[in-house]
Amino acid sequence: MAPHILLRRLLAVALLLLAAGAVALIAASALSGTGRNGSADGRQRAAGRTGSDHQAQPRPARFGVGLEVVRYVDTSRTATYANGESGPRQIVTEIRYPTLAKGVDIPYAPPARGFAPFPLLIFGHGFAVTPALYSRLLQSWASSGFVVAAPVFPVENADAPGGPDEADLTNQPGDMSFVITKLLAASASPSGTFAGLISPAQVAVSGQSDGGDTALAVAYDSTYRDPRVKAAIILSGEEMPGAGGYAFAPGSPPLLAAQGTDDTVNLPAGTEEFFARAQRPKYLLRLLGAEHLPPYSDQEPQLSIVARVSTEFLRGYLEHKPADLLRLPALGNVPEVSTLTSQP
Repeated sequence: MAPHILLRRLLAVALLLLAAGAVALIAASALSGTGRNGSADGRQRAAGRTGSDHQAQPRPARFGVGLEVVRYVDTSRTATYANGESGPRQIVTEIRYPTLAKGVDIPYAPPARGFAPFPLLIFGHGFAVTPALYSRLLQSWASSGFVVAAPVFPVENADAPGGPDEADLTNQPGDMSFVITKLLAASASPSGTFAGLISPAQVAVSGQSDGGDTALAVAYDSTYRDPRVKAAIILSGEEMPGAGGYAFAPGSPPLLAAQGTDDTVNLPAGTEEFFARAQRPKYLLRLLGAEHLPPYSDQEPQLSIVARVSTEFLRGYLEHKPADLLRLPALGNVPEVSTLTSQP
């Protein structure tokens, strides 16, 4: 056979093999539901993978941030709204989690499962707002390697039917505990975005203003205490009015409290009072001249200081990395901006 004829036949065979491989790849993508359409079924299948492809990679200094919003319904408890309506407590929850995708708040981004499990942090918003106000702080925690769940409290949020009603405050600790239960169950499930993503032994609570009151109760009040909580970050919060069962017993969760010295909503005296009663280890970050909300939403450099101090606190006590705690004084003591009282 002439050489040029043989060459043409070999090239033809090669092209046929390449075409067959491409068809097989497209078919496999369609069957798995992970093609360009990105269907919900495809997202769920992708979320259920082990992530072993990433296990050989070094842990990134900062992750991207995925976002999923879920609606949990607690049929065992009732929400009564300012307009007179009532029904089961519907708790819409913003869940941010580490991803290897680039960017923040990426809907349904694949989790960085190869680096899981991650600690879980539940965050409570203040009165008459929503978690969106704190998005920069929540993103910072998630990009540092935490699953961060921010429930929208059914009755106190800005969009509650009939308007927000602070009379529901004592029901919010139950909302936090309910969200912990739902997420730990999702992590224990064999499939889904959060399958295998959360360490059940590394759970913390945080919150600002009324959300801080809520987190303080979940961590330390004898009526609302959730034993799964291993650390608490309270931002301009105080003891919940009418609760009265705070027991800062030895062995209770480590505490980080942050307080603006010019806060006229939750006065500094409230934070100073529960901080004095809390057991070690405890830390108090005073934000000099800061008011009630800006240090946790958009005021710089206060917001960055809160984010860095709280992240190292969580790493130290949830992930058992004592070296991170040694960095707290340098991060929290910033001339003319903040001071940190450390009682490890």
